[in-house]
Amino acid sequence: MVEQLIDKFYSDNVPLREILVTHSRSVAEMAVDIARRHPELGADEPFLYEAAMLHDIGVFLTDAPGIHCFGREPYIKHGLLGAELLRSEGLPRHARVAERHTGTGLTRETILRQSLPLPLADYSPETVEEQLICYADKFFSKSHLERVRTPEQVLKSLEKFGTEGVERMKAWMQRFK
Repeated sequence: MVEQLIDKFYSDNVPLREILVTHSRSVAEMAVDIARRHPELGADEPFLYEAAMLHDIGVFLTDAPGIHCFGREPYIKHGLLGAELLRSEGLPRHARVAERHTGTGLTRETILRQSLPLPLADYSPETVEEQLICYADKFFSKSHLERVRTPEQVLKSLEKFGTEGVERMKAWMQRFK
């Protein structure tokens, strides 16, 4: 199912498909590894893997030429756009992961404070699967597929968005280590 959906939306953009699959596989492997090391979390591993593979499905609709995205929407909307695609495919749980993985999740207050081009809502990850994918995603870039960020680099990358995301990431670092 994952491969078919990726092929459905990415068959005409092979470079972006490779970026998406490589990045998403890294995120999925880290999230599943954490879930296996922490059975007390009760994560649904098959769903976790699928949702991690699909969390960035909407990037092709955004304008990010550096990673072969030639859409019309701002990149910050890729999670919401992906959620719309996944809901249209009958995958509401996967859609929630897509819309809640930006940063460490976005609150209404953050959207207002930063004047982000998103509908006012709370897009904070709630389920353990949403949290694990959001967490793992911060360690992998789509523009430098060969790198894994250190925890220090992840925290530094979040600093520019305020202390709320940094504190949430620190809590996850303790929970998921």
